[in-house]
Formats: sequence, structure tokens, C-alpha cells
Amino acid sequence: MRTAVITVASAARHDHLRRQRRVLAEVADDIVRVEAWLDETPPDGIRDAGTHTLHVPRGPHGFRVGEGRNRAAETAIAAGAELLVFLDVDCLPGPELLPGYRAAARAEPDALLAGPVTYLASVQRPESAADLPFLRRPHRARPALPAGDTRAATSAEYDLFWSLSFAATPSTWERLGGFHTGYEGYGAEDTDLAWTARERGVPLRWIGGADAFHQWHPVSSPPWQHLDDILRNGATFHGRWGVWPMGGWLDAFAAAGAIERRGEGWVRVD
Repeated sequence: MRTAVITVASAARHDHLRRQRRVLAEVADDIVRVEAWLDETPPDGIRDAGTHTLHVPRGPHGFRVGEGRNRAAETAIAAGAELLVFLDVDCLPGPELLPGYRAAARAEPDALLAGPVTYLASVQRPESAADLPFLRRPHRARPALPAGDTRAATSAEYDLFWSLSFAATPSTWERLGGFHTGYEGYGAEDTDLAWTARERGVPLRWIGGADAFHQWHPVSSPPWQHLDDILRNGATFHGRWGVWPMGGWLDAFAAAGAIERRGEGWVRVD
């Protein structure tokens, strides 16, 4: 099964991208590699001659992650990909990620496929694919099945979909219509894709063994640096679906006195 690995990249994650490329070279055979750069075209020192490289400029409110993935998927399909694997630049593919997604796609070609994700600690800097199975500790918020097992998500579990590692056949991707392009900056585009899948009757399946490993970088919880993005993208999601996503973060911002509820919306407190 001709497989594409799609990554959106930015200048802030050069080191993560280099490590991802190194591990991919160990675990992948003949893949289509597509990188969508969101803030610049890659400098000569990091440009890869064997990779399809796109530049998707920032929008007025920030990175256009969904548009980057959409355009990269178009490029991959045009290059003959029979399976699209989306892997964030922060993530390393486990040795069984590609085989796991391929096997699941053969069995369930009409499904949206999602494998487990381990969040690595700051001291964990694996340099080869062989290191990864020893670091496996799937995030407890999502199902983590034994290798080779799959399970259909319940309706409520569509909210647990994360776009940092997932896969779909081109026909399923076409049925989904890709990511909604109304989101810029941080937040909500992955939940929107999952809700679109649920609305259109696309099954979401949890794929055991298709492990990704998220490389450490500094974060805050709630993510204060993304407050404006979360309010703007949350309002877009509310306009489409009638509810606000990212409720835990909104509650945390409100408890800190940074935002307040006004009618159906959330606004900053000046």
C-alpha cells in the first residue's frame, strides 16, 4: 500500500523535524513524504530533496494548520498515495506505526484511524526507532489497545480524536472534505474534523500498535499563549456545531479571571 507521511512544519521545530526524519528513515520503506511549511520555506540546511515541499503562508490570525494538511494531502494523492498518514512535526513514528495503519486501512478502508500517543518527558531524547518501544506510555485519556487490535470509537469518543497522529485512505479523506479552513492558530480544527466524521457516518477506529511518540517541548496548562486563538477558534466551532470546544481550558481561563461568559460566547476581561 503506497503510503504518504504528511507533516506540517515551522521554524520553531527544526530539531524535532530532523529527529522525525531520522526515525522515519529507519521504519519506512518507499513512502511519499510531504511537508507543508507554515511560516517559511525550509532553509537550505533543512531542505530534503526527496520530500514534496509546500509553503502555506500564515493567515491574518496565525498558522493555517488545516489548510497545510489539506494541501499536503492533495499533493500526496496526486503522487499516488493509497494511504495518508498525518504525523505532527513533534511526533516520532514507532516501529509499528506504518504497518499498523496499513493493516487497519486494508481491513477498514472507510474509517478514520487513530493510534496511541506517548508524551515523552524532557529528558527523553530518543535517537533511533529501537529506543521507542521502551518509552511507551500511552496517554491515559485515549484507548490504548494491544498491537494488532482495533476498536470502533463510541459516539462520545469522537471528542478524543487528536490530529497529531492519524490516517485515512484517499476515499475517506474525500468523504470528510479535509479540515475546515476557518480555523487559524491554535485549537479546535481536530475536534471539528472528528465531528464532521461522526456527522457523515465515517467510523473512527482506535488502532493498537500504531504508536506515535510526542517529543517534549515547553507547554503551559491552560495554554495562556494561545488564549486569543482559543476564543476565536472556539467561536468558529460554536458557530458550526452549536457548542464550545476546549471547555476545560475555558473554565480555567474563567477561574483565573481572564475571560467571562456573555450570552452564548466567551470574551476577554479587560
